[in-house]
Amino acid sequence: MSKIVRHSPLMGDLARLDPFVNMEDWFKGFGLRPYFNESEIAPLIKIDLKENDKTYTVRAEIPGVNKEDIKVEVDGNRVSISAETKKEKEEKEGERVICHECYQGSSYRSFTLNSAIDEAKTEAKYKDGILELTLPKVNGSAAKKITIK
Repeated sequence: MSKIVRHSPLMGDLARLDPFVNMEDWFKGFGLRPYFNESEIAPLIKIDLKENDKTYTVRAEIPGVNKEDIKVEVDGNRVSISAETKKEKEEKEGERVICHECYQGSSYRSFTLNSAIDEAKTEAKYKDGILELTLPKVNGSAAKKITIK
């Protein structure tokens, strides 16, 4: 079915049939926003997670956010990261405001780890849009192998 083509009388060439070309029109009248318009959606917090015997290391990308607007919570083995974003831009021409744009949004990410975290020894650093968390395991214990009898 990928070889179905149609002839465009205006272009004079064959054009590949694309059934999804007007997908946004399908959502008109339903009161729904198209799910693929990324400019209106707050950015996701992307993470890298590494583990060794004593700690978990989390590297989270949170660009364009001030350090004061990031909140990290650790509860047992559950880690939650949230960030607030607020941007304002105003263009003036003399005393007249020509354009005033503002954006406010938030991002949230939560995940559960296999071991409980020692909250007192947890460290967090934020530099150049990257949040680095060092999450020590309680008692530094690794997974215990159980012998089946």
